Amino acid sequence: MTDDILIQPLVTEKLTRLMEENHYTFQVRLDANKVEIKKAVQERYPSVSIKKVRTYIVRGKQRTQRTRRGIVQGRTARHKRAIITLHPDSEPIDFFEQV
Repeated sequence: MTDDILIQPLVTEKLTRLMEENHYTFQVRLDANKVEIKKAVQERYPSVSIKKVRTYIVRGKQRTQRTRRGIVQGRTARHKRAIITLHPDSEPIDFFEQV
């Protein structure tokens, strides 16, 4: 079930700074709700206690490619992100333990 809802953890410079404040970001399924996301994170990481779940949908960006036949326009796929806030006394999530 967790592999269905949680697609991948997201690690960027900005999101790494948020990890220091107990905020972790995951890419999730578009039709997943906050309750399902919370259950999936607790199944995958049983030692953490979740305080809050926030979600938002990232729109796809428009892309243009110049080819020999002319200009081809398209869009990247949209996706949903979930920001998980942990309690201050909770253990941190280690994304790199499975690598």
